[in-house]
Order: sequence, then C-alpha cells, then structure tokens
Amino acid sequence: MNIPSRHSRGFSLISALFLVVVLAALGAYALSVSSLQHAGAAAEFLGSRAYQAARAGLEWGLYQSANGSCASADFSPGGTLAEFTVSVRCTVSSYDELGKTVNIHSITATACNKPAASCPNNAAGQGYVERQLSATLER
Repeated sequence: MNIPSRHSRGFSLISALFLVVVLAALGAYALSVSSLQHAGAAAEFLGSRAYQAARAGLEWGLYQSANGSCASADFSPGGTLAEFTVSVRCTVSSYDELGKTVNIHSITATACNKPAASCPNNAAGQGYVERQLSATLER
C-alpha cells in the first residue's frame, strides 16, 4: 500500500484555490471590458443622432437663406431627435464684385443633448454630446 507523504498533503487545495482566484480575475476583467464597450457604443449612438439633429438645423438654415431670410433660431427637431436642441446661427457678409453686391450667408448649426438655453453648453457634464456643422451660401 502506498501512503502519501506528509509533504504532499494539501497540494490539490492550494492549486484549486489558485485556479478559482485566476478565473475570478478573468471574469472581473471581462466584465470591465464589456461595460466600457457598452458605454462607448452608447456614446457613439448619441453622437450620430446629434449629427443628424445638426444636419436638420443646417438644412433649415440653408432653406431660410435661400428664400431671402438669414434667420437664427434655437429649436428641437422633434420626433426621434426630440432630446436634442439645435442652435442655428446665420451671418451675412456683403462684398462688391465688379460693381455687383454679393451676399455670403454663413450658417452654423450646433446640436446638443443637454442644453441650458442653447448650444453649446460648456457646463453640461458627463454624457454631453455636441455636433456642429457649417455651410456658406452665395446670394
């Protein structure tokens, strides 16, 4: 009969404990990576929605300028973009080209999801998303 020596007792307990600790650490790491990836995807989704809201504001400003009104306004696009506020700013610069007056309309649309009164909101904090688009129109 083979009797185990005194020195080998408890070895399997130590290796099992080591294995449990390593697996717990791997699980915690995987959970951390997963939550960071989820937060990044949510921020990217909000960013693309902010871009679409800014684009809607820019198109509104271009339409107003094409019809003779250089309008500035703050509004919500509504629908699925209702959580965003869009600030549209329009400025006109007049130039003389060979005796003809040319008006250049510069339109800037800024969309953000946590407005104070209008965008940009520098004190919005975490979760704040903002996109800005601009265009020029000659009239």
